[in-house]
Amino acid sequence: MDRIVVRKDAYFDSVFLMSISAELKGVPGVEAGQAVLGTPANLELLRAQGFDLSGRGELGPSDMIVTLRAASAAELDAAEAKFAELMSHRASATQESGKARPTGLQGALRLEPDANLAVISVPGAYAAYEARKALLAGLHVMLFSDNVPVEQEISLKDEALRRNLLLMGPDCGTAIINGAMLGFANKVRRGAIGVVGASGTGTQEVTCLIDRAGQGISQAIGTGGRDLSEEVGARTTLFAIDALAADPDTRVIVVISKPPASAIADKVLGRLASVGKPCVVHFVGSASREQTGRVYRTTDLESTALAACALAQGKAPSIQAPPAPDPELLARELRGKAPSQKYIRGLFTGGTMAAEAMAWLAPRLGTVHSNLSHDGTSPRPGQPGHMVVDLGDDEFTRGRPHPMIDPTPRAEWLEADTRDPGVSVVLMDVVLGTGSHADPAGQMVAPIRAAKRRATEQGRSLSVVASVTGTAADRQGLAAQIATLESAGVVVLPSNIQAMRFAHALVERSHG
Repeated sequence: MDRIVVRKDAYFDSVFLMSISAELKGVPGVEAGQAVLGTPANLELLRAQGFDLSGRGELGPSDMIVTLRAASAAELDAAEAKFAELMSHRASATQESGKARPTGLQGALRLEPDANLAVISVPGAYAAYEARKALLAGLHVMLFSDNVPVEQEISLKDEALRRNLLLMGPDCGTAIINGAMLGFANKVRRGAIGVVGASGTGTQEVTCLIDRAGQGISQAIGTGGRDLSEEVGARTTLFAIDALAADPDTRVIVVISKPPASAIADKVLGRLASVGKPCVVHFVGSASREQTGRVYRTTDLESTALAACALAQGKAPSIQAPPAPDPELLARELRGKAPSQKYIRGLFTGGTMAAEAMAWLAPRLGTVHSNLSHDGTSPRPGQPGHMVVDLGDDEFTRGRPHPMIDPTPRAEWLEADTRDPGVSVVLMDVVLGTGSHADPAGQMVAPIRAAKRRATEQGRSLSVVASVTGTAADRQGLAAQIATLESAGVVVLPSNIQAMRFAHALVERSHG
């Protein structure tokens, strides 16, 4: 039984819509619940899911569409009442703040004439138009939207450079500007380390590890994932490096990216060598540890953070591998392993975490099925063999919330994967901060316990190994999230690289 609710001319950004979808999905009895805008792609998706949109009139990208599916009218009534409650809470929060909610850029500027940055999160077909309006109004731009053609990205970045403005994105999910957390970000202390990141969760991991080591962040500037491609040519990255070089509060510059084009990597490294400040560079998947002048290359996200912290204290960084896995902890997790158990399943919500795991594990394990391999194939739940999956990839988030907001997709994969008697270790990340679920660890406890119990009943021992990206100041609470996972028997390690090294050690010790 389906129900469709339409609110005409009710545009909301994708983060809010994903949060609404997550709440609706949690209503008892609801089989499908989502809130989307009426873009052509979304309308096609809803029809493909079996929702009948006939008789709804002309639906467009400024219309909010809520689709609900449940077994009974009473359950649909409860879900619709929950939606009305969520919208009422939003309206009440607006009224309590005493501020009007303007529509459009000009309305916002009339209310906030001193604003100098716009965050844009609209469907990709309209994103470039809105970003250009903001640039022409003299605003720096964080372009959260994805699905922006690369030609438009280049044109926007050239316009920003002509105006000496920063354009972060498109598909920029993380930034911290003058202490303000934008998109998915964590509450870290202020300090002397400036970060330029072409990867969202990679930036989160590094900034959180810097915070835990006692240092802080001056700025964390996102660039969008394509910025270091050959076509885009690191336009935003180079601009951001120059801005941090000129910033008196920034003493150390960090650059993080997935593997760039070779010529672009050389361009970035050359610019860093000329800025006169110590710099740390990590291209995810690169094994290079070379040092050129004051530019240090690192092999993983954790060593990137530690090198930056050492430089911020005026010390030479010690670029070395993370500590070896604890032998006692390994011995505990090896108990009860069956001969059939030899596979690692990496279920990640952060794309950079998945990329780091894939780059480190694949040379050591051989064939690893992944949607990051770019070979035209994509793994599916329960598929045999080693696997690393980025569950936040577009193919898994069309029509449903990102797994950092709603952990349900990972719970579904966990249930399917751990029925395979060949699985020995499940490897995962838990990402805290703005935008993420209020209790991501808590949402995984029941599925993890069920998977472990099922394995025990079948004469196996299932290990779950995780790292938590976050800080003590994040609303979810770093210590509380770690304790929640450990209560379910999860091995929690301080970083993504340490978690994957532990997972690999388990299968190596048990099967050689």
